[in-house]
Amino acid sequence: MLQHRLWTYLDEVARCGSIRKAAGRLHISASAINRQILALEEELGTPLFQRLPRKMVLTAAGEVLIHHVRQTFKELEWAQIKIEELKGLRRGEVTVAMMSGLAANLIPRMAAEFRRANPRVKLILRQMTTGDDITAAVGSGEADLGLGFDFDLPPSLRMLGSAVGRLGAVVAPGHPLADKTSLRLSDCVPHPLVIADKSMVIRPYLNELFARAMVTVHPVIETNSIEVMRQAAMFDQALTFLTPFDIEFDLRSGRLMYIPVRELSQQAQTLMLIGHDRGTSAIGSVLAETIKVMMGQMA
Repeated sequence: MLQHRLWTYLDEVARCGSIRKAAGRLHISASAINRQILALEEELGTPLFQRLPRKMVLTAAGEVLIHHVRQTFKELEWAQIKIEELKGLRRGEVTVAMMSGLAANLIPRMAAEFRRANPRVKLILRQMTTGDDITAAVGSGEADLGLGFDFDLPPSLRMLGSAVGRLGAVVAPGHPLADKTSLRLSDCVPHPLVIADKSMVIRPYLNELFARAMVTVHPVIETNSIEVMRQAAMFDQALTFLTPFDIEFDLRSGRLMYIPVRELSQQAQTLMLIGHDRGTSAIGSVLAETIKVMMGQMA
């Protein structure tokens, strides 16, 4: 508190160019301000002001310090605004841009938990097709947060949290391979396959591995919909390749099973929570913490 008062004295003197004028604005004696500035200059071992006949001008050292002081004031004001937002009411809205596969899994559970704790906050959940769409939405401010896999982040965005998931075979409990604890790609090929199409981030991993294993696949369905993959595995005895993140709810409910595939063991996808480098609203930060906790539970 004492330091904040001293910073206020310095800032006002720098703005006014006069201890007397600063004292008048701050309703304190000029001698008290002068005494504290002199003590600080002695502590730092350098003058902060040039004392000219009619004006006080910042020295180079004073310029450095006043820049820090004003940045500190801005950060304190920002923190106070955030705290006020969080006091009791927690109103407003938060927009999350997300990849399609998360809409049936992580997102609904996250939304329910967040809404229980913040009933007056409106959640806007926007499903987008590609990672570029999501990063563009967060970068432009259209979305507060982005959630998806393996984003290529521009400098204006930062990763707030991450969790790694490995691609594996996904089948229904009644599938012929359901009792296996691990598989090879060659075990999967004889069964009806549902494969991500070329627009999805999963496909390049699979193409590389099929080629390396010299396996030729003839999928019964190619799709850019995680939902189609899930449903085909559940109701059509098909086998698909997804991460546990894509089927989190189905795993917990026992509707689908995840089986590691040896050739896919090194092929990880990173689930990323992203935000703008300049930060987000207070309630957006609360939502981000909720998502990060759930991501940690799923990793």
